[in-house]
Amino acid sequence: MTMTVAARAIATARSVVRASRLRNVFTALESQSHALLIRQMSSEAQSMRSEEQSMSSEVQSIAARLRNSGLLRSQGLIGGQWIDAYDGRTIKVHNPANGEVIANVPLMSKRETDDAITSAYDAFKSWSKLTAADRSNRLRKWYELLTTHKEEIGQLITLEQGKPLKESVGEINYGASFLEFFSEEAKRVYGDIISPTIADRRLFVLKQPVGVVGVITPWNFPLAMITRKVAPALACGCTVVIKPSELTPLTALAAAELSLQAGIPPGVVNVVMGDAPAIGDAILASTQVRKITFTGSTAVGKKLMAGAAGTVKKVSLELGGNAPHIVFDDADVDVAVKGVIASKFRNSGQTCVSANRILVQEGIYEKFCNAFSKAAQDLQVGDGFGEGVAQGPLINEAAVQKVEKFLQDAITKGAKVVLGGKRHSLGMTFFEPTVIADVNSDMLLFREEVFGPVAPLLPFRTEEEAIGLANDANAGLAACVYTNNIQRSWRMTEALEYGMVGVNESLIATEVAPFGGIKQSGLGREGSKYGMDDYLELKYVCLGNMDGN
Repeated sequence: MTMTVAARAIATARSVVRASRLRNVFTALESQSHALLIRQMSSEAQSMRSEEQSMSSEVQSIAARLRNSGLLRSQGLIGGQWIDAYDGRTIKVHNPANGEVIANVPLMSKRETDDAITSAYDAFKSWSKLTAADRSNRLRKWYELLTTHKEEIGQLITLEQGKPLKESVGEINYGASFLEFFSEEAKRVYGDIISPTIADRRLFVLKQPVGVVGVITPWNFPLAMITRKVAPALACGCTVVIKPSELTPLTALAAAELSLQAGIPPGVVNVVMGDAPAIGDAILASTQVRKITFTGSTAVGKKLMAGAAGTVKKVSLELGGNAPHIVFDDADVDVAVKGVIASKFRNSGQTCVSANRILVQEGIYEKFCNAFSKAAQDLQVGDGFGEGVAQGPLINEAAVQKVEKFLQDAITKGAKVVLGGKRHSLGMTFFEPTVIADVNSDMLLFREEVFGPVAPLLPFRTEEEAIGLANDANAGLAACVYTNNIQRSWRMTEALEYGMVGVNESLIATEVAPFGGIKQSGLGREGSKYGMDDYLELKYVCLGNMDGN
């Protein structure tokens, strides 16, 4: 192509020479520039094809290494045995970055779930009788194995979930931290002695494990959402049946493999996946399951809560968020931009604590909008294995369509796209980092979680107005405030109707602090010493006639 264009350019130049010397100069220069542009475009296209082929080859190599390491499991785990679905059915697990099939996993249903529950119920009898120190040591070993294999499992997360590899490895560190923390908390389950009201009585309180726990987890953090639930459950002496998302089951299976290697007995950890409604119904119906813990959408959480009423199970729910990030005039704009960018575009905006509504005081609204848009524009989008990639694909086509629906609704109602606003040229489920200004409370972007890389900006005038806008939501998971006024930070912290509040910091989750929300964002807390409470029952004991012989 380049040679043909160059030849035509030379012919044109010769023709022009005969007409005009001056015209020849300009035409020759133009032709040379055109030929150079064509050569550059051809070179770039060839380079892109080469990079894509190299990336595909690298991904295939990673998958092969994971299989050889024994961490790429593709069967369910029941009673310490790796098994297929009883009827042989399977579902495909795809790489969202390119659509390729990574593995086929069992499409399990009620029968497999019932057997997993029985296995967990039987294992509970012995696991709950182990000393706290013994359980602690095994959890600690599981933690050590996860950290030893964090690179491989991080690659597995990127393969099936799509987030940048750096984020995936960060999730391993975060997820493993719950195993370490709760291995220590296992030895700190204390009861109480109560002063009796009658002289010959002795009163005390025991804390005992709940029993079998159904653990239902989402796709956006396929490791951390499991360990944040399973670690305290096992530390207390409970056993578990895990149902990971069908979109990202491979990370759960790798973690389960390492639990066996850590010496956690067969049946203590079980993993089933496939027909989500059938599995959920089996867990809800079983009288052997005494608790359900779930992270996911508010709609599904409500269904589980209603279903659990039939057998009166304990329920822990970590549901949807609609996080407001509030930037005041007195904030450090650089700090605020950095914090909101980190919150909004981490995991392509697919987190329950992602900045969903960015409220900026009028005095710095334009300044913040410009600085924030520039920072978002600099984010590199691509396959999570790519060097320097900050944003990967969305999990599937439905996620992209939801983002498009929310954006169209906002634009129709008067919002203005400042940056992005459409699917990325990479195709598949990649979406451009998007900033949209002048959002208001009538728009879907304000009322609901967009769960994508879209940053809606809203101006406000007063502190009271900001509080009203922030609290105008059914959700109450997390909020963030940017201000250098210590009195204002305290007033805002008390006024915001959220279970967690960050001040001048957006990435606030840690294993040592309680994670959870209020209103329709859920029930209970995960992480910290409070994370043990939901897996324990209180038993009051009264010893009478203690003055007798």
